[in-house]
Amino acid sequence: MMDTPHPMLTRYPDAAAALTALPAAERETLLAAAQVARLAAGTALFSPGDACTRYLVVLDGVVRVFLLSETGREILLYRVGGGQTCVLTTAALLADKVYDAEGVAETDVTALLIPAERFQALLTELPAFRGFVFSSFATRLRDLVGLVGEVAFARLDARLAGFLLKRAGDEETVALTHQEMAAQLGSTREAVSRLLKDFERQGMVVLRRGAVRLRDAGALRRLAEGAM
Repeated sequence: MMDTPHPMLTRYPDAAAALTALPAAERETLLAAAQVARLAAGTALFSPGDACTRYLVVLDGVVRVFLLSETGREILLYRVGGGQTCVLTTAALLADKVYDAEGVAETDVTALLIPAERFQALLTELPAFRGFVFSSFATRLRDLVGLVGEVAFARLDARLAGFLLKRAGDEETVALTHQEMAAQLGSTREAVSRLLKDFERQGMVVLRRGAVRLRDAGALRRLAEGAM
């Protein structure tokens, strides 16, 4: 007999793809324990020092998780999209610790929120859900290790070239400010601006207000592939 998705999940295909892997009975128990929250873009979900009181599964939209220095410099850690969970939320719940970073709704967000005490009980009661939690946690942890490796070992010019290629896709334009790029690369606006001007002098990009247009993707790719 074919498993029928929960009516709520049919509205959120990314989340449905992740959660329909759970057995129907476990999925129904999980959804019954959760609340659906709708958060406007710009809403702060958590800050350093906050206690973690909910497990979060994003149904739709994007949450940005980042570190913010005393001088206002931002370092992007990761984004949480549809069907994904937040590794810092999971870590805080499992270890009974507070948050170490900022979490903000980058777009309008719809999410499932499971109270902390119910989350702990569900880990014991639902084997497939437990597997989902730890698999999601492991995937995100690997992403964070990769980020640390890039920041520590890869040259900034190569990382910037790779970033431009990835964000531009088929559009050939990255609609971000220099400050926004710096935040996502864990660098400073001044360093990113200096490199972008070098790229422009070499004919690889064209700088516009609030955007960068790729002019020589091949040259950028060669630079990015020579990163390590």
